[in-house]
Amino acid sequence: MMKKLLLLSAIGLLLSCANDSKNKNVTDDSTISESVNSTQLEATSSYPENVYWGDTHLHTSLSLDAGAFGNTTGMDEAYKFAMGETVTSSTGLQAKLSRPLDFLVVADHSDGMGVFPGLMNEDEFIMKTAEGKRWKKMLDEGKNTEAAIDIIGNFSQGTLSFKTNDPEMMKPVWKDVVAAAEKYNRPGKFTAFIGYEWTSLIRGNNMHRVVIYRDNGDKAGTQLPFTNEDSSDPERLWDNLESYEANTGGKVLAIPHNGNLSNGMMFAETTVSGKALDKAYADRRAKWEPLYEVTQIKGDAEAHPFLSPNDEYADYGTWDRTNLDYSQVKTKDMLQYEYGRSALKLGLKFKNQLGTNPYKFGFIGSTDSHTSLATADDNNFFGKAANAEPSDHRWDHIFMESPKGKILTWETLASGYAAVWANENTRTSLWDAMKRKETYATTGSRMKVRFFGGFNFTSDQVEGDFVKIGYENGVPMGGDLKNTNNSVPSFIVYALMDPEGGSLDRIQIVKGWANKDGSLGEKVYDVVWSGDRKLDAKGKLPSVGNSVNVENATWDNSIGATELKSVWKDPDFNPELEAFYYVRVIEIPTPRWTLYDKLRYGAKPSKDIPLTNTERAYTSPIWYAPK
Repeated sequence: MMKKLLLLSAIGLLLSCANDSKNKNVTDDSTISESVNSTQLEATSSYPENVYWGDTHLHTSLSLDAGAFGNTTGMDEAYKFAMGETVTSSTGLQAKLSRPLDFLVVADHSDGMGVFPGLMNEDEFIMKTAEGKRWKKMLDEGKNTEAAIDIIGNFSQGTLSFKTNDPEMMKPVWKDVVAAAEKYNRPGKFTAFIGYEWTSLIRGNNMHRVVIYRDNGDKAGTQLPFTNEDSSDPERLWDNLESYEANTGGKVLAIPHNGNLSNGMMFAETTVSGKALDKAYADRRAKWEPLYEVTQIKGDAEAHPFLSPNDEYADYGTWDRTNLDYSQVKTKDMLQYEYGRSALKLGLKFKNQLGTNPYKFGFIGSTDSHTSLATADDNNFFGKAANAEPSDHRWDHIFMESPKGKILTWETLASGYAAVWANENTRTSLWDAMKRKETYATTGSRMKVRFFGGFNFTSDQVEGDFVKIGYENGVPMGGDLKNTNNSVPSFIVYALMDPEGGSLDRIQIVKGWANKDGSLGEKVYDVVWSGDRKLDAKGKLPSVGNSVNVENATWDNSIGATELKSVWKDPDFNPELEAFYYVRVIEIPTPRWTLYDKLRYGAKPSKDIPLTNTERAYTSPIWYAPK
């Protein structure tokens, strides 16, 4: 199947992909629908039958940095865009998703919520400050990027002369945020969660969390968001969440992100206050933070090639030079405390030491877009901020710069999405699925992935109603396997390609474990793959190939597979060791957003800039514990 680029209209950025029916391996929507339906449960089933797609991390013009970068698009447009409507971006482009999302969290920064509108209106509370006067002058002179970098730098280093959590400033803005989520929440059709981002920055090191409420506005609106001005310590955030639940009877969770920009702080072996982790800390972190945002615009944080040198897919969209504001250059000893896989391994070590795993989290992806547009599709990528919306020159924009170096916009990823297996599209059902970690992350593809663990799955069962079998005789992604008789665990893996994306290269299982001596191990297993490739002498699977035509941004789905499925048993199982397993699905290469810009606008990116991309998905783990 040849995927074809449809060039932009004069004002549009509306793309679709056409199928070439002459190819013998054509995959169309009807083929995929039949494949999905063959594995779904009856309507009366109590198991989740549908995967819902969303973005749990989107910023609008209410966020101070988003506004400074030029975002003039508000919450109404953000929700309408996610629901599939056409909206006008901050730079005047018409924008529309080829497929609407199922849910959205508008997660504007709690600190400074309302400052940017006040700045533009020249309100006294901000214009009386030296920063307000300086920023307004920059904005009036068209120096939006300089203003945004100045804002981020002063905020991250704690050098602002005014409070960013003034209740009188925050109250009306939070009221509007809650009202907008209530307005667009359509149970059963589209879920608008109430949420915000707690923007903890410690000397420029990223410790951010997105806070998501299960509740409606009658509860969520009663307590103002927690801010970095209140505290930059996650334990104080958990105090605030605990207070909210105690006062309202509601439910709330927090999702950390961008550990790759924390310079070793996100999954450290000590608390922010410098104390060794203890059981109380582990219990609280496991309770309040059940998920980790493992991929987004500012880099992928599943694995790092330094930590996983035998994993040829570990170096994807890697950001590993600095912390968030480029105030401190990164050193290699920080890396193990920043990435999802290494944190999962550290969690096993703490489980053995403390009795609780503080880093027992599932995976999701989201965008962290500051344009109000939840786009994680390479052929429809609006960038991190309004100054990086589609153009012929955005690839070489400076994303972040300091005397220690810089990051360019071409390094940003069109990533990612949160996939949630839930019973229905409602706040309660989706939130409950997130809490139990029945989720997975993708870098933008909408492939469907199933993962079950048990002790008695057989190879023939994957050809039948394996979903029913998986739930009744095992646990889904995010679950726990407890061995009672030293049986070897078996796993059902299944992936169905995105009908608008690349076909499937392979399904892998990533295993991590903790040895008796305290050392930690990992291994990546190729479980099932497309074509008739064979493992080489080193146990590695050769590449599926690359069918991308960089002259016209097309690719050929005659390589790869429509769906992949198998039952796998761990050949290296040790019943005495704590372990986790998660699935990674790899697609065939497809065009990157930089290639689309090159063809649409005549952009001339440097020769060393990648023009192709290998999309992937990461499921939440299944954990194994000895009896």
